[in-house]
Amino acid sequence: MGVPFIEIRNVSKSFNGNRVLDNVSLTIEEGERVGIIGKSGSGKTVLLSMLKGIREYKPDSGEVVFHVAVCEHCKTVEGPSWANKKCPNCCPHCQKEMEKADVDIYGEDPKTKWLRQRIAIMFQRTFALYGSLTVYENLVEALNKVSSEDASRKALEIAKDIGLANRLLHAARDLSGGEKQRVVLGRQLAIKPLLLLADEPTGTLDPLNAEMIHKIIKRETGPGKSTLLVTSHLPGAIEELCEKALLLEGGKISAMGSPKEVSAKFLSRLTPEEIPKPPELGEVILRVKDLKKYYFSIDKGVVKALDGITFEVRERQIFGIIGLSGAGKTTLSRAIVGVTQPTSGTIELKIGEEWVNMLEPGPMGRGRATPFVGLLHQEYALYPHRTVQENLTDAIGLELPDEFAKFKAQSVLTAAGFDEATIERTLSKYPDELSEGERHRVALAQVLIKEPIIVLLDEPSGTMDPITQQDVARSIKNARNELGQTFVIISHDMGFVANTCEDTILMRNGKIVSRGKPLDVAKELTPEEKNELMNSKNGLL
Repeated sequence: MGVPFIEIRNVSKSFNGNRVLDNVSLTIEEGERVGIIGKSGSGKTVLLSMLKGIREYKPDSGEVVFHVAVCEHCKTVEGPSWANKKCPNCCPHCQKEMEKADVDIYGEDPKTKWLRQRIAIMFQRTFALYGSLTVYENLVEALNKVSSEDASRKALEIAKDIGLANRLLHAARDLSGGEKQRVVLGRQLAIKPLLLLADEPTGTLDPLNAEMIHKIIKRETGPGKSTLLVTSHLPGAIEELCEKALLLEGGKISAMGSPKEVSAKFLSRLTPEEIPKPPELGEVILRVKDLKKYYFSIDKGVVKALDGITFEVRERQIFGIIGLSGAGKTTLSRAIVGVTQPTSGTIELKIGEEWVNMLEPGPMGRGRATPFVGLLHQEYALYPHRTVQENLTDAIGLELPDEFAKFKAQSVLTAAGFDEATIERTLSKYPDELSEGERHRVALAQVLIKEPIIVLLDEPSGTMDPITQQDVARSIKNARNELGQTFVIISHDMGFVANTCEDTILMRNGKIVSRGKPLDVAKELTPEEKNELMNSKNGLL
């Protein structure tokens, strides 16, 4: 047995009458790496925020106590194993011994403030960076909060550790998602945390960047280093990072044990899906022919982001576009929605009986077609201070009579997979009262209410646990069946595409290299593609 570090004692927390944590008790030992698994809305993020001591998450009942060692002379807090040892921060002449202390993370004692400064947290879908500052400046800024001594040298060491020594002068806003997340992690590690709290640290990243983040976290945590609590919707990520895991369900700990055992119990909650017979496909409504997008790069020369792309999408079809990062998926989707102008080729959308050239500028071309193309981006956002009904109507510029607005909102929520019995309550809720899966369905309804001909979904399964992924896949199919909607899904998750789409193209180096049913396309993957596209660790394929 290790040394007890954190005790969560009978903690409960409610928001707007909804109990998110229900009498949770847990002991975490110093240097442990603990994973928290659970579907969206199970209380994972609330528990991590509570351990950081964020005021809005103070327990309604119960307490969170840290067993630490403290030197009051220099305001140093270390793990409990430092008790009765010489303080590492006192000068050699002081030689103060550290004393045991029990600190309530929501207490008023000065020790609470010192403790909070040694707790680092990484939130999902949030890059806690100064966008205009360089990587180097972001790291120095974080180090200066702790100590200005040797901040420059330490920043260079951290940049090397996180694999960004070649990006020191790049502004944070110009980095890729994976690079930004590594800078965030570097900023948190700069404070030499006693406790690292990581909320879905790799949920939105491609497998290559996720692996890099995992390596850094494993290197910096464990016995003799930082204690780790990490949440993830990917059971495989918990198995890779942690030695112990717990399953949160309905605000309670329903299982605790090895990551493999707890993951298996979580995945057993996946219910066999009743697959309704898909509707008969209609005529072709989107035509992409010989689409090319070339640009010049100083270091790479001519880059063929799209190189002769040709395909068609039929009415009421759920069509998948799969490929590695850099394959051309994003460039293709941006061309379809009218953001990127291709070098050559055509994109045509059928509106009524007329084919409209989406690449032709002006009101009879792109201007006419764009309103009929819906886009739900991976980083979607709802208006936090508006109700669901307001998010579906006036907040997005739809000025409708009240009765008509409510009718439309109810119709699209039903199509997005909400139970008719709960829609009335859902309309009056605010986004933070919904689970992630419910927020995604509201965001989908926000797109559907504008009555698009075709909807593009960008990485719709990005930050979701397997159960929520199943719910979202069901909502997409339901919207197709209820409204006759056509979808194009852009993804690097072959499992989600296989469970959702009937037809798929595989992109590689700007070209389509395979097309057909998802499971047939999966047979054409290279070893690298299999590793990254099928190794989603979500248990869906």
